[in-house]
Order: sequence, then structure tokens, then C-alpha cells
Amino acid sequence: DISPLLKDPVAFRTLIDLLEDHLRASFPKIDFIAGLDSRGFLIGPPLAQRLGIGFVPVRKKGKLPGPTESVSYSLEYGKAELEIQSDAVEPGQRVVIVDDLLATGGTMRAACELLKRLKAEILECLVVIELKPLKGSEKLDSIPFFSLLQYD
Repeated sequence: DISPLLKDPVAFRTLIDLLEDHLRASFPKIDFIAGLDSRGFLIGPPLAQRLGIGFVPVRKKGKLPGPTESVSYSLEYGKAELEIQSDAVEPGQRVVIVDDLLATGGTMRAACELLKRLKAEILECLVVIELKPLKGSEKLDSIPFFSLLQYD
């Protein structure tokens, strides 16, 4: 739960500082931050603004205007769908996908699939918290992954 971070402006600023430092040290050129619905929308835009780049939302089905790409994926309690606007990124553009938490990895993997369909280069999947026993990062195949905090 990142609610305590969001309530504390110093803690939230520190979070964005840490993520910014990591990305600047890891990647000389990033074109977009893609944030996952909904908590990735809280972290992604301030991070993108710090880096001087754009933000792209990856949303639950039916929330985005215009033509979209869609992918269905399994959750531990059923199925869900994610969408991205068809013109969100151009082929070859470099993207970092951001969310608050990685648990089983289904949502992050679905987001990766959407961005691959648009022929984006996924530089990294980035989360604040990783629940390691659920092995979600294993679902990301060879896509680089970074978590700020890990819980065993």
C-alpha cells in the first residue's frame, strides 16, 4: 500500500527522486513513461515530468478514447483487459513501464504485450514494491525489471 507515501509530501518527493536517479543512471534516452491503471498514474506523470518526457496511460478496457489496442489477461481471481491508444508510441520509441506493485505479474506482462504490439522498445518495468514470493518478475521474460522495495 503506497497510501502513506502519497499522504507525505516529503516521502513522495523522495520516492520520485529515487526513481528518477535510477532511470537517469540506467538509461541515457527514454521517450515515454507508461503508467498502469491506476496507481501507475500517480507515480508516472511526476516521474515523466522530472525526466522531461511524456506519459502514456495503460488503462482498463473502455476508458480510453479513439482507436486502441487491447489485451486480455488472467488475474488470480478472474480475467481482465488492458488497453493503450493505438498511436500512443511510435515503433522504436523507448518506454519504461511504471506501477506501484508487482505481485503475480499478470498486469505488467499484459502491458508489455501491448507496448510490443506498438513496436516500442521496453527498457524496463519499474515498480515501487515487489512481492517476491509471488514470482511476478518471472512472467516478464527477458524484460529488465527494477523494484525499489522487495518483500519476501
